[in-house]
Amino acid sequence: MTILRPYQNLAISLLRQAFKDGHTRLLYQGATGSGKTVMFVELARRTAAQGNRVCILVHRRELLRQASRSLKAAGVYHNLIARGEPHRDALVTVASKDTLRRRDGHEFDLVIVDEAHHAVANTYKSIMSASAWVLGVTATPCRLSGRGLSTVFDTLICGPSIKELTPQYLSPYSLYAPPCQVDLRGMRALGGDYQKDALDQAMDTRQITGDAVEHYKRYLNGRPAIAFCCSVKHAYHVAEQFQAAGFRADGVDGTLDQDTRDDRIAALGDGRLNVLTSCDLISEGLDIPVVAGAILLRPTKSLNIYLQQVGRVLRVAPGKTQAVILDHVGNVWRHGLPDMDREWSLTEGVVKPPKEAEVREAVKQCPECFYAHTP
Repeated sequence: MTILRPYQNLAISLLRQAFKDGHTRLLYQGATGSGKTVMFVELARRTAAQGNRVCILVHRRELLRQASRSLKAAGVYHNLIARGEPHRDALVTVASKDTLRRRDGHEFDLVIVDEAHHAVANTYKSIMSASAWVLGVTATPCRLSGRGLSTVFDTLICGPSIKELTPQYLSPYSLYAPPCQVDLRGMRALGGDYQKDALDQAMDTRQITGDAVEHYKRYLNGRPAIAFCCSVKHAYHVAEQFQAAGFRADGVDGTLDQDTRDDRIAALGDGRLNVLTSCDLISEGLDIPVVAGAILLRPTKSLNIYLQQVGRVLRVAPGKTQAVILDHVGNVWRHGLPDMDREWSLTEGVVKPPKEAEVREAVKQCPECFYAHTP
């Protein structure tokens, strides 16, 4: 049986009480790496033990496998609804949203939506509308544009912050932010963020990637790291330059078959790769605690994307004393340090998001090594 941390037990108690009080659309915010999957798996187990049907809804196959592994570890018999999976008669189901939407006749008492900041999409709404209770779970309870999620959820419950969870449950980190060599003023925007094709042209240069490789050598030098890039093409170009510098590097993207994707992600965890590069595929849900470095090569106006990316390296692991974040695109000046205090709201997303001038006033930086920190 899984032993829950005190704050996970508290979260389950608060969520169960909120349902008893008549709330039907709950959203739980928990920091990346705080064990949200373990928590909602336990809630699913308890709900199913009372004879209720539960669906854990995910938007990518990697997250489906991750949820299934956690259910197995907790001893929960379950069904998988995804392409190529056989049907099992079980009270708990893990489903890909796209596959479930195409199938009829599925009714659940509780739907748990992983990475619930995506839940504003119509594909989610149609599934959730047929459920008595809905629980969304996310580290970032806002849309990519920064707007809140009040159109989908009616109650927000927040877990402990990154600062409160460090160092007992999350890894300390060091963040280095060399000057961004690209002037983003006037850069085209789409949907509240920089337009990808414009970013790709600006960021996919040997000078920028060369600096990233040099800083990786200096601060990580062989330790497992993820490089977050602007496009699939950019990701593979970055991997090539890491390879040219003598590191084991490769890219991963949605066009690869599932076995190849799984193998490359696993290779980062078992030491066969030093650096894995990607565009959007692994900024959410990736659970490889040994990963020590995040290399930010994609400027973003989205706090959501920023926190999801840096959160990939904050999990604790044996022998891991510190994570390293290499911010080559100035995201820290747009959004602040990962563990700064943030107040979340269903209607507003983040209450009073900081302006860049305020961040630069609050965050100090070494002029020689570019280490960014609070005084």
